Amino acid sequence: MVDKRTVNVIHLGFGFMLVFTAFQTFGNMEKTILDSIRKDDDSFHGDGYISLALIYAMLAVGNWVAPSIIGGLGPRLSMVIGSITYLLFIGSFLFPKTWLLYVASALVGLGASIIWTGQGNYLTLNSDEFTMARNSGIFWALFQSSMLYGNFFVFMVFQGKSHIDEGTKNLVSGVLAAVCGLGVGLLVLLRPSVGTDGQALARRVVGPVEAFTEAIKLFSEKEMILLCFTFLYTGLAQTFYSGVYSPSIAATLDISEDPKRLMGLSGLFIGIGEIFGGVVFGLLGAKTVRWGRSPIVILGFVVNVATYFLIFLNIPNEAPLRETHEAAYIQSNPYIAVLCSGLLGFSDSCFNTQIYAAIGTIFSERSVPAFAIFKFTQSLSAAIAFVYSLYIGLYIHIAILIGWVLLGTITFCITEAMVKRRKELDEDSQEDSGAS
Repeated sequence: MVDKRTVNVIHLGFGFMLVFTAFQTFGNMEKTILDSIRKDDDSFHGDGYISLALIYAMLAVGNWVAPSIIGGLGPRLSMVIGSITYLLFIGSFLFPKTWLLYVASALVGLGASIIWTGQGNYLTLNSDEFTMARNSGIFWALFQSSMLYGNFFVFMVFQGKSHIDEGTKNLVSGVLAAVCGLGVGLLVLLRPSVGTDGQALARRVVGPVEAFTEAIKLFSEKEMILLCFTFLYTGLAQTFYSGVYSPSIAATLDISEDPKRLMGLSGLFIGIGEIFGGVVFGLLGAKTVRWGRSPIVILGFVVNVATYFLIFLNIPNEAPLRETHEAAYIQSNPYIAVLCSGLLGFSDSCFNTQIYAAIGTIFSERSVPAFAIFKFTQSLSAAIAFVYSLYIGLYIHIAILIGWVLLGTITFCITEAMVKRRKELDEDSQEDSGAS
């Protein structure tokens, strides 16, 4: 029988799958939808990149408050409150107003800081050093399956459309809002965290000042400083695959007869890559603990660099900025574009599953501030990336990503080596004490 802790992780994964089926689908197509609204409504001036930048900027700020909220309310109630902000954000697209878009964006950014810090804490409480890698993989596969359903729906609805009309926009917004509502309901029903004996864990109540101080102290530790470079890269990568790459395919007018439809297919294959990585690393969790997490991160690095090179060849430089007939280095090919989407998803899962496992084991007793710092640095870099995405072409995007993936991989491997060395010294010290 599956133990209660694993059931809790699976329940958590399904809740996030439904909430983010709605939100990740919107993130993937928000720029395209808002561009269409502006063409139909002269009074609307909302921009997808600005909205996403605001979301991640508020997420970065909110992560310094999130530990205090989770310390007072606990991870389950905190995740419910955070998920409701996603529902409000999606619902705002039914009433397109510039001010409402940006208010909802700021609100969901704050909600995201709460839901993600709560998720990391809840996942850690239901895991140990032997199951953390497996549970991270299980959660990641379920969570990222959200990329399949929403994007398949968009792929079908957007078929043959060069312009997203109001009826189509309302249909997509209404259906995804309903799906998000189901996800909120699942999180409401989430059971308390349990220990290895199957008994509910007593909740650790932390005051707001203590929680904030704990986060500040942790941020100054050597291991966390090094890991922050990896966190920063994942934010840049998230911006690229979730808000830049798929719209760039849609903006490459010569890639196919129906480039808007390819945007949904791109998101679908990003999800397939994410799920494949989550399943593989979840199944191999018990084996990868023995060899460490660095080999999987190095695999993600190699796949990333190869993928960025293919995108460099296949997509024109102007595509992130505007619809274009500009030629790429090769004839833009829809099959290569979609293949790169899958590879982006897989490489992202290489990094994120191992980050979750690393945080959950290295900082197991301080998982709330650790996950808050992770999401702070990740969302800060994502916010910055969405701002500069307003101005730069594809080639500069790729140059930035390659530089940061190299740095992030090196610092992750250094951290792993430091932790392994310290563990070996502790074991030797205990053996010496036992012998004496």
